[in-house]
Amino acid sequence: MARGEQLSRQWKMIHTLLASRLGKSASELAEELGCTRRTVYRDLEALQAGGFPIATETRDNRSYWTVLNAGRQQVPMAFSTAELMALYFGKEMLQTYRGTVFYDAIASLISKIKATLPPGYIDFLDRLQDRVDAGPAPRKDYTRFGPMITDLNTAILDEKKIDMVYFSMGRQAETHRTVHPYRLRHVEETLYLIGYCELREQVRTFAVDRIESVTVTGEGFRMPGDFDLQGFLEDSFGIFQGPPETVKIRFSPKVAGYIRERIWHKSQQLTDADDGGVIFTATVAGTEEISHWVLRWGAEARVLDPPALRRIVGRHAAAMAEHYRKNPD
Repeated sequence: MARGEQLSRQWKMIHTLLASRLGKSASELAEELGCTRRTVYRDLEALQAGGFPIATETRDNRSYWTVLNAGRQQVPMAFSTAELMALYFGKEMLQTYRGTVFYDAIASLISKIKATLPPGYIDFLDRLQDRVDAGPAPRKDYTRFGPMITDLNTAILDEKKIDMVYFSMGRQAETHRTVHPYRLRHVEETLYLIGYCELREQVRTFAVDRIESVTVTGEGFRMPGDFDLQGFLEDSFGIFQGPPETVKIRFSPKVAGYIRERIWHKSQQLTDADDGGVIFTATVAGTEEISHWVLRWGAEARVLDPPALRRIVGRHAAAMAEHYRKNPD
């Protein structure tokens, strides 16, 4: 039997006993859990060995199993096994934000849940944690940005302007800006601030890890009533903004399956090609961001439209080819 199935069944058994004021017989447990009485006895023995205060009492010549002092146990009854796994998985997914309010808050929540439980429960949760893993991935280290992210959250919630020093990667220069912070947005392991920039007089996006300093001012702001934040973001292929462009890209049969299995953009349309490939069509904000995506697929992707995107990708591909021609080793 799979270890995960056993853990799930034992977890349900604990909650079934805690929810029952008079206890449950082995037969009742077997029926509710969909297993044999022999399995029930084996699980009860394992739970007792793990430290759960499980005992039996006899009524009308039948044995009933109960959890001692169940009425006083501060057990989070609302959590199912799946919900706990989702909580642990969420913590793993937030590894990028270790040291910030996002990661610290979920870690604190899990610690509070564990603090209310007897040793057997804690052992169960520790085993459960070993069964969820977000996997390795390139990540930014936001540890040193923890206080800044807290300040940004405060400014967003209180609708207070911020003064900040921002480093532009494109211009390789710092600028001082006053920004009305609207929202934080996570895109591909990067956290962005979206807000109105008084310097540029328009809504802009800022990579949080390129904000050098932040001061929350006492001056308030109001997001314009006619500003649609979702509408501002909907055409983006990630986070970049630009005029709407309808792009058409042909993918070879070798990678067509990878393209078909994901939703890359809300406007995408996929058309099967005669050779087994697929043609991807979407309307996106600008061409810069999607050009990076096309280049990821190498020679397996070919831009059909628009011509401007064909030229951008072509220039990058030519420069790469020239680099390797000059430096074959």
